[in-house]
Amino acid sequence: MTEPTTNEQKIREFKPRSDLAFYTIFISISAFYVFLIVAMLTAETTYTTPDHIWKAFAKPEIRYAIWLSLISCAITTVLSLWVSVPIGYLMSRHEFPGKTLIDAILDIPIVLPPLVIGLCLLILFQVEIPQIEWLNRMVAEKSGVEYLPSASTAQTDSVDDVIRKVTKVIFGKSIGVTYEIPSVILAQFMVACAFAVRTMRVTFDQIGPRYEQVALTLGCSRGQAFWRVVFPQAYRGLLAAGTLAWARSLGEFGPILVFSGATRMKTEVLPTTVFLELTVGNIEGAVAASLIMVVAALIVLVIARMFGLTRGAAI
Repeated sequence: MTEPTTNEQKIREFKPRSDLAFYTIFISISAFYVFLIVAMLTAETTYTTPDHIWKAFAKPEIRYAIWLSLISCAITTVLSLWVSVPIGYLMSRHEFPGKTLIDAILDIPIVLPPLVIGLCLLILFQVEIPQIEWLNRMVAEKSGVEYLPSASTAQTDSVDDVIRKVTKVIFGKSIGVTYEIPSVILAQFMVACAFAVRTMRVTFDQIGPRYEQVALTLGCSRGQAFWRVVFPQAYRGLLAAGTLAWARSLGEFGPILVFSGATRMKTEVLPTTVFLELTVGNIEGAVAASLIMVVAALIVLVIARMFGLTRGAAI
């Protein structure tokens, strides 16, 4: 029988040190942060009485803000999914020149301050472009007035003015974007869609390309392989992207304040309601609106955890 070597003796004699200090430090830091979140939410829920909250809900301004928030968030979520699915698929499955640059551009709405996004949108829709004569003529016909062409060649319209004229021709009613309800949806979309794109890209990264390749060899086109093979497997990521987009759009404030304004009963959503109620000293109304967003965020996060992304190795 051979004698154990020196290394083998050291291995047998080695005793791991206790992990108590390591876990004590990590658990203490984690517990402090969790306690801070719970204390923050507890303080808000116990600040006012249920009677004050119900009185705040009875205000037509807050009811309008709830209605507009739910409608705009739903529309934003649908638009975000329509955009994030093709972008996430292309970024996951294909390599092409400039992919790194495009990948960085897609992250800009995430890293930019929200106020900057709102300012960029505001400037974009105020860009001056030359007037379109045939559009002016059609607007005049819709309005029932005589069209008088402009003698000056320097006449310009903003992008928002052009949109108002187009909607006047199509719907018979002028509908703008800036400081109107569409601006609320667009401001929410610009931020929420970026999170949905990231989620869908991770989703398609986790779905192995082998399934798709087998479908292609069996005679499917690329579109058929996507809709019949890849897309059904992405339902968890689709649900996670939708819930995250909805939650992010519900809490959007900065871009809406700059691009849409905070007009009562017009472009007022729940975050701007909190701001407006605080400015007039109505703490109960601000707390009531914020509690709605807290409850909605909890529900959305639970859904995302239950049905969201799961780890899986690509095949």
